[in-house]
Amino acid sequence: MRSQVTRRALLQSSMFGGAGLLVLGKSSIAFGYGANDKLNVASVGVAGMGWADLNGVSSENIVALCDVHESRAAKAHEKFPQAKRYKDFRRMFDEMDKGIDAVTVATPDHTHAVAAVAAMKRGKHVYCEKPLTRTVYEARVMRETAAKHKVVTQMGNQGSASEGLRRAVEMAWSGTIGTVREAHVWFGGGDGPKTRPTDEPPVPPDLSWDLWLGPAPYRPYHPDYLPAKWRGWRAFGSGGMGDMGCHTTNLAFRALRLDLLWNPDPAKPRPAQVLIGVKAQASEVDVEGYPRWMEVEFKLPARGEMPPATLTIYTGGRNPGEAAMRGEAMTKWGDLVSGEKGAVFSSCPWNTRFQLLPKKQFEGFTGPERTLPRTGSHHGEWVNACKGRGETFSSFQIGGPLTELIQLANAAVLVGEPFEYDTLSGKIPALPAANEQLHRVYREGWTL
Repeated sequence: MRSQVTRRALLQSSMFGGAGLLVLGKSSIAFGYGANDKLNVASVGVAGMGWADLNGVSSENIVALCDVHESRAAKAHEKFPQAKRYKDFRRMFDEMDKGIDAVTVATPDHTHAVAAVAAMKRGKHVYCEKPLTRTVYEARVMRETAAKHKVVTQMGNQGSASEGLRRAVEMAWSGTIGTVREAHVWFGGGDGPKTRPTDEPPVPPDLSWDLWLGPAPYRPYHPDYLPAKWRGWRAFGSGGMGDMGCHTTNLAFRALRLDLLWNPDPAKPRPAQVLIGVKAQASEVDVEGYPRWMEVEFKLPARGEMPPATLTIYTGGRNPGEAAMRGEAMTKWGDLVSGEKGAVFSSCPWNTRFQLLPKKQFEGFTGPERTLPRTGSHHGEWVNACKGRGETFSSFQIGGPLTELIQLANAAVLVGEPFEYDTLSGKIPALPAANEQLHRVYREGWTL
């Protein structure tokens, strides 16, 4: 623990491409770090992606490890024997508050928000896996809390750090493909209905089941839920849409400057509402799991100088059809931003590579000047920003609205009819009852 630290508020926004798009963290708190100083990092969830995140920040001081499943945490305990061990992050924050600078969160989706918000309220910088949250409302709270406490944040859609993603965004912003009025994003694979198991096997002795449930309504333990299987259950995960949405939709979200729908130009009078039209089709409606396929259309109003546009997201093998591909073959995965002069297209789920369509039209084209910063390391970028060296590219000011859009797609299937969503209030104005699908009641003892 440092005996003394100096906090420096970085309050300047970063704008790129002359269009007023906020792409980096809106503000941060930086400690006084020298060249060799290290962050004191605590990790909540240390298996699976939590293990990857730990290794991504292993250059720093790993001071605490929190996981509810001892056997799955064993590898992290072995690698970082000096770190204190916890099962309940609430206790960890209470006991180690002054000894923690930053926190990584890589639990199942349903506990992302409660852990990350608790950390941010204590002034801790946060790196949180995608999707940022399990519900639409939680995504808003994450964004607002990060802004209020001026902490450095990063969502774990690691493709954001790639040259391919940033160069593709520059292509779209530069006018290379002309005015953009439509985009399509599709994911391979789908989900399917779920039926709760009726048998009640014993809880593994090394698993704290009640803590694993966290804010979710109580249900008996069953191996159908974990490890990893939780993603397809609506109570815990976000299905295929949530799993890959914050990765694959990343390019279209940035290219279309959708963050401006949540952050209107402060130089202009603030509108009373900013409405997105939402219409969903799905193979079935299932309150326990997710559909085998989904097709969700978003009607987007103008953003800055960009005209209204349509974004359609597909899961389970659905796609926009061959005509959208401008002469190229359809792919299993795709993020297609289509303009009047051409299209920016990525068949990579993480958008780490891209191409311009039609291919022949753009042969030999080198593209516009580079305007976005390059860092190459998603975790390293966050660590450096925590120390006051640069800013993050996927802060909660971007990751929050992106997650909100993705979870809005999941909620739209349950709403069951077209509606308009107000990005400023976080409500569905014309269908009051539908707002119940934007969040859920937490169990006693758990709160944002």
